[in-house]
Amino acid sequence: MNAIINTLQATMVQWGYPGLFISAVVSGSIFPFSSELVLIALIKLGLEPISCVLLASVGNTIGGMSCYYMGYAGKTEWVEKYMKLNHDKIDSMQKKLKKHGSYMAFFAFLPAVGEVIAVTLGFMRTNQFATTTSMFVGKLIRYIAMTIPLLFAINSIQKLLLKFFQ
Repeated sequence: MNAIINTLQATMVQWGYPGLFISAVVSGSIFPFSSELVLIALIKLGLEPISCVLLASVGNTIGGMSCYYMGYAGKTEWVEKYMKLNHDKIDSMQKKLKKHGSYMAFFAFLPAVGEVIAVTLGFMRTNQFATTTSMFVGKLIRYIAMTIPLLFAINSIQKLLLKFFQ
C-alpha cells in the first residue's frame, strides 16, 4: 500500500500545480493521502510558494466539504437506530450547532478527527458558507505554518552552500 501511495505522490509532483490540487482534494476527503509531501516537493522544485499554499488550501477545503456533504446526506433515523440516541437529544444538538457550530470547521485540518468534524457538521446542517469559510481559514493557516519554516530552511541551506562553494 505504501508503494502505491508513494507512486501516486510522485505522479502528483510531476503534474505540478494540477497534481497539488488533486492531492489536496484527495487528502481533505476520507481517503488517506498526504498533500503536504506534494506541497513541500513542489516548493523545493521552485514553484511559487504562495500559489502552492492557496491552491492546496482550496483543494483541501473542497475535499473537506465532501465529508460535510456525506454527513449532510445522513438521516436522523440512522443515528437514532445505530447510535442509540433519542430524537430530542439529536434536535437539541442540531439547534446548538446550527447557530455557531460551523466555526468548528476551522479544526477540520486536524488528522483523523478533521473528517469526523466535517461529517458531523454536515449531519447537523450547519451554515454551509460559514462552514466552508471557517474550514478554508483553518486549512490555510496550517499550510502557511508548514511552508514558512520550509522556506526558511531552504533559504538557510542555500546560503550555507553558497558560502561553502565560493
